[in-house]
Amino acid sequence: MKTLNVNKAEFIRSAASPKQFIRTSVPSIVFAGKSNVGKSSVINRLLNRKNFARVGASPGKTVHVNYFFIDEKLYFVDLPGYGFAKVSQSERDRWGKLMEDFFSEPSLISLGVMIVDARHKPTADDITMADWFKTAGCRWLVVANKTDKLKKSEIEPSLRLIRETLSLPEEQLLIPFSAEKGSGREDLMTQILQLI
Repeated sequence: MKTLNVNKAEFIRSAASPKQFIRTSVPSIVFAGKSNVGKSSVINRLLNRKNFARVGASPGKTVHVNYFFIDEKLYFVDLPGYGFAKVSQSERDRWGKLMEDFFSEPSLISLGVMIVDARHKPTADDITMADWFKTAGCRWLVVANKTDKLKKSEIEPSLRLIRETLSLPEEQLLIPFSAEKGSGREDLMTQILQLI
């Protein structure tokens, strides 16, 4: 049985340009999502930590590509959040350029984890991000976070809407998740452990 000692996690670096991207044979799990979707909370939940990946009081705080080394077996790569209104156009352009550079090197992504908000229809930015993952041709899946904020009866329709909006094929993995309650953690960890 493959295991990962999630207590053995260290922050390595924030990459602000392509030359700082980590290129290695070690698997990289890449996390992407809107600024306020709870990306850091999902990472923290996977690592069973409260605030390992910074949870910003105001969304849009992650403006670099952040690398965390987990148990010397794989990297968690936290991409800058997108779609937050309060950043300047120049900041948005810089983000777009950084993401284009990142996705132009599919070898940087062993598994993409795209996080969406289970309560809302995916946005145009979400669709763009999904298209980037599809174009990169890497393995990726979608995590619908914040399911704890939905009634049980609302979860299935919500997942259907996400699948339709992002044009996900049937075989594409879509994991209902709650960073708050921990549901979905094991399903996501199972996918991650396949890489080590």
